[in-house]
Amino acid sequence: MNARIEVIQGDITQLDVDVIVNAANEGLRGGGGVDGAIHRAAGSEPLQAACREIGFCATGQACVTPGFNLKAKWIVHAVGPVWRGGHTNEDALLAGCYASSLRLAEDQGAQSIAFPCISTGVYGFPFKRARDIAIREVRTFAERGTLERILFCCFSASDAESYREILVP
Repeated sequence: MNARIEVIQGDITQLDVDVIVNAANEGLRGGGGVDGAIHRAAGSEPLQAACREIGFCATGQACVTPGFNLKAKWIVHAVGPVWRGGHTNEDALLAGCYASSLRLAEDQGAQSIAFPCISTGVYGFPFKRARDIAIREVRTFAERGTLERILFCCFSASDAESYREILVP
């Protein structure tokens, strides 16, 4: 099956998809940026309780919780790497976030998933490098996976346009 890959600009917490991906930290504590927005929109108390139950998620991996107050049924918490100059396996760890998130969504029986730009905010991963890794992982998965729709949800118009330049010939 080939999933439909889309790029949108907007607020990931408002999307009507089965899964939204959270750019999480290893301790699964709500932070700033996308992570903080998702915790606030989902309901901080129940989401924090679910995250405490999981406890920890390694960099390059992902875990799943219910979506609570979101339209999405599930939140996949993907822990991206902090950029340290590209010499500490950052590319592979970021690729792992996307691959793990897609597998978890599929395991939940999801048909749709939305990704933010993982690790490109406070974690400092170079945007275009992260974008290329994200697109490569999603395209590879889309060729064989069961998801019908995969979205890249960018907060800024310039980020969304950058994704479109690669995805739309």
